[in-house]
Amino acid sequence: MINAILMMLIVGGLMGLILGFSDKVFYVAPDTRVEDVTNMLPGYNCGGCGYAGCSGLAEALVNKEAEVTNCKPSSPEQKEKIKEYLLNH
Repeated sequence: MINAILMMLIVGGLMGLILGFSDKVFYVAPDTRVEDVTNMLPGYNCGGCGYAGCSGLAEALVNKEAEVTNCKPSSPEQKEKIKEYLLNH
């Protein structure tokens, strides 16, 4: 019984080390562009652009499937900020 418990502790610890190492080696930085563009949009979720809310438009903008001019409530200054952000990121 004690052998089984020790073996499970050793195997669990070894697997934990392997998972921890794999997390560091295979880390992929998240793409925050959709969230950033969503925060730049007015947040009305009106659907006037043809997408399901501002997050849908933001995702389409990041994927280059839409243009920022589709957002009717955004001010021209805000549209320029979004264009510049998308060009630089």
